[in-house]
Amino acid sequence: MLTKAFAEAMAEAEKIIAGAKHVESEQDLTEGYDYLSGSIRASMQLAWAYERDYPYFTQSTGPYTKMGLDNPDTLYFHSYIRDDAEYVVTGVRGTTADLSFQVLAGDYSPVDVPDSMAAFDDRSFDIDDNGRFEIRFGPGPAARNYFTLGKGSAMIVVREVYSDWTERRGMLRIHRADTLGGAPARLTQDTLSKRYGVAGKILLSRLRTFLQFPEWFYLKLPVNTLTPPRSTPGGLTTQFSSVGHYALEDDEALVITVPVCKDAPYQGIQLGSMWYISLDYINHQTSLTVPQAHVDDDGMMRIVVSERDPGVANWLECLGHKRGYVQLRWQRLSRDLTAEDGPSVEVMKVQDVPGLRITPELYRERIAARQLAVGARMVG
Repeated sequence: MLTKAFAEAMAEAEKIIAGAKHVESEQDLTEGYDYLSGSIRASMQLAWAYERDYPYFTQSTGPYTKMGLDNPDTLYFHSYIRDDAEYVVTGVRGTTADLSFQVLAGDYSPVDVPDSMAAFDDRSFDIDDNGRFEIRFGPGPAARNYFTLGKGSAMIVVREVYSDWTERRGMLRIHRADTLGGAPARLTQDTLSKRYGVAGKILLSRLRTFLQFPEWFYLKLPVNTLTPPRSTPGGLTTQFSSVGHYALEDDEALVITVPVCKDAPYQGIQLGSMWYISLDYINHQTSLTVPQAHVDDDGMMRIVVSERDPGVANWLECLGHKRGYVQLRWQRLSRDLTAEDGPSVEVMKVQDVPGLRITPELYRERIAARQLAVGARMVG
């Protein structure tokens, strides 16, 4: 049967979800099965997008195909490549806060993070007055607008990052320089069989990897703490992050105080579930950027993580998750961050939480703005 390998992988994937160490409730399991559905969809898409000779950019993750503590403020794209071929990337720069490129050797696995062969943002190449650009990736020597593919290069990843969610997204294209105008070989049943097999392998690796990932970078940290800012693992050189995990009772809040960094065009914070994916950021306030947040007169953002509504503007909703992940990111940096740029944290009772008070009506307006903004950026 053509789909047998993938069907077997789906059955194994369901066992992985049901057997995850953090599952303690019906909600945990229900969210796990929802995560599984998005992973199935994404694995099929990735297997069918494995085209290195006639490549195109595909969306790596999104609201319904989440993975790897996806950033609510980021559109992720990738294309598979060969390290001995030349690729042309053309586009139009949008008005988003950051546009970055990364070349990876291979993919994430349960035992390893892929090597980053190159990482840079759009300050590293020329963009004309209309926002248009053309850059090349290939085996040749590096030059302005030309980036050398090291041996083992397998994927180009692009991140387009919003600070203000009303910003305008850009446009991206990719083609292999020596195959443009040609066409790939006709599809065969043997090719389809291999793709179903690859999709199954992607599915199982994806689930196992991102259940293991927090063990490396989060769960060994003391609970209800955040690390000082550090260069993000994986070679994204213009990004720093601060990470941690929380455990709170219904009447408790984690208050995170962090200065606004004027040297970071993008600064944001988000919550994630124990499945290591973002919480619902469309219909709830589970993330904030500087333009979305209230900044106090002393230049500090005071973010409140809690289950119960504390009645303040910078509330991040836990949505029934007593445990979860917290991540802050700073991007497009021109300097390294220090501990002074990072957050401090305090656990207190919800009724003692300080901050700008906000009415339910104003909070509802915030949620409406999120829904409309995500809807706009998903078009096109």
